Amino acid sequence: MGSAGASTLPKDFLWGFATASYQIEGAVAEDGRGPSIWDTFCKIPGKIADGSNGDVACDSYHRVDEDIALLKQCGAKAYRFSISWSRIIPLGGRNDPINQKGLDHYSAFIDALHAAGIVPLVTLYHWDLPDALDQRYGGLLNKEEFVADFTRYARVLFEAFGARVRHWITFNEPWCSAVLGYNVGQFAPGRTSDRAKSRVGDGAREPWIVGHNLLVAHGAAVQVYREEFKGRDGGEIGITLNGSFRSFPFFW
Repeated sequence: MGSAGASTLPKDFLWGFATASYQIEGAVAEDGRGPSIWDTFCKIPGKIADGSNGDVACDSYHRVDEDIALLKQCGAKAYRFSISWSRIIPLGGRNDPINQKGLDHYSAFIDALHAAGIVPLVTLYHWDLPDALDQRYGGLLNKEEFVADFTRYARVLFEAFGARVRHWITFNEPWCSAVLGYNVGQFAPGRTSDRAKSRVGDGAREPWIVGHNLLVAHGAAVQVYREEFKGRDGGEIGITLNGSFRSFPFFW
């Protein structure tokens, strides 16, 4: 930092923007994408106050050139975006088919970012589990199945994009998935002990199980990257955690 009244950032500081696939892409039924738990959640009456969903969202799937132009206009040096697991493996599982059109879309997007001088930071999972996995075995509640499926999904992305992506994030804000998805019932899949909100869920147990399983899956994906890809690609991998700052006493 500079003198009082002025400050400078390190030369390697990455300034940019971040988004999530379901929140901006739209095109939920195009090019082989399967439904995610958010597609299902948004269709349940009363779950979303205004009844909106991500079917179109910002239509970013069709506006790649426009979005990158806006990033350049804002002076962004980096862009953190998440990949839709349901676009890459529509049914989600480790033995399910890979959707080449999904890989092609993100491959072209990563190339376009590089051409614009923008560093890509890729999030593997931003709350949008393939719905087939939730239906098949309970999704994030099933440690053995979920960890194995997520690890395979991560390996597919490392193999496809590792030479062009140096910054990887496994999970975005796992607290939100665990607490808001399995205690409060505010996020997909909307499980909660409050029977006025959901017929299923155990808010005393499930958030802890899900939080644990997400951390185990994070560790498994990190191990795969460090042992199989870091030496080849020279990148780094981590996790995005959220927190709150308050200047007054807060009790939870």
